[in-house]
Formats: sequence, C-alpha cells, structure tokens
Amino acid sequence: MENRYARQTMLPQIGEQGQRRLAEASVLVVGVGGLGSAVSLYLTAAGVGRIGLVDDDRVSLTNLQRQVLYTETEVGMPKTACAERRLRALSSHTRFDRHDCRLTAENADSIVARYDVVVDGCDNFATRYTIDDACARLGKPYVYGSIGEFHGQVSVFNYRGGKRYRDLYPEREQPAADPTRVLGVMGATPGFIGCLEASEAIKIIAGCDGVLRNRLFVIDALTMESQTIEI
Repeated sequence: MENRYARQTMLPQIGEQGQRRLAEASVLVVGVGGLGSAVSLYLTAAGVGRIGLVDDDRVSLTNLQRQVLYTETEVGMPKTACAERRLRALSSHTRFDRHDCRLTAENADSIVARYDVVVDGCDNFATRYTIDDACARLGKPYVYGSIGEFHGQVSVFNYRGGKRYRDLYPEREQPAADPTRVLGVMGATPGFIGCLEASEAIKIIAGCDGVLRNRLFVIDALTMESQTIEI
C-alpha cells in the first residue's frame, strides 16, 4: 500500500499525514454522470477511504460520449451499481456506499451528514441549492462544478466560513423554475472539470493551501482562456 501512493506522498503538501487523512476521509459524490465519473475515479485512485455515490439514473448510449465510468454492455443498468463495480476494480480497499435516489430536501441531511466533503456532479440548479442548504446546515464543505458546451467552472463553498452557492446564485426561484435547456457538451469538458473538483476535495482533506474558497475558476476549453474570479 505504501508504494501505491508514493508519487502522491512524496509531495510535501500531502506527505504521509495527508495520505492518512485521505484514507480516513469520506466524500459524497452527488451524480455519477460526466462530472461524477471523473470525480469518483480520481478520488478512488487518490486513496479516499469511503465514497458515497448518489444517482437514480440508468446508463444510456448517449452517456458514453462523456461518462467514462460506463461501457456499452452496461446500457440500461443502474449507474450506481456500474460505478461501484468499476471503482472497486480500481481500489479494493475503498468502501463505497450506493444511494440509488435523487438528493432531495427530504433526504439530503440524512445522507450528507455521513460524509466529510460533498462534491457536485449534478446537472441542475435545484439539486445544487439542495446540496448548498444541507452543507450549510451541517457544516460540510461543498465542492461545486458545472459544465456546458466547452465551458466549465469550479468553486468551493461553505469552507472555513466561506461563501455559499447562494452567494453566487442568490435567486433560487428563477433558475430552478426554468425548464432545463439541453445543451451539447464536448466529452472532455466534464472530464477536466471533474478532475479539478477531485483536486479541490483532495486539497481540502489533506490540508493543502490554495483551495478555491471564495473564488470561482472559469474556463473556456474552445479558446483555452480562463480566469479566477473573487466571489
């Protein structure tokens, strides 16, 4: 096990102590689609001890362009079951909790309370407000990511008294009520945004500096222009 994480523990910002923190930590991934695929793969590979997977969807053929946890043979199967099987193959000593449901106002507190950090892999405003509210009530850091077309953004909310998702998007009624407009997306876009989310979660757990607290990272993969905005 020591050799497995050698390239990570040799980093002074992580080291043996940070690796132990990862092994003892628990992370909830809300949504195991495009973002959640990358998030869960890299958190598992990094040595996070327990990972919760929240999703009530099944694998579809159109998912395979960007949701790299899944294969053609799994079309029609529950995403959490397929995700757990793939992730267990990557790390047999990681514990996985399956939550085969949507995160709602009714169940959010009972689920979120079991984890140290919550990572956003969802695709709608309503769920993000639910995550934000539960994390604020329970004092949990919320790693946020969203994507569309060639664009993506990442931030960390409710971390060490920092800003919330509602501080960035305060008007719940309007975005949550609008019908979801289906946008195209380059397959790699959720991949690199999900990797950035996993990176922020690892930094939080290991105690690294530079967490995106009160900052929003925005990138356009088409032009490769990016900026970090103070919230």
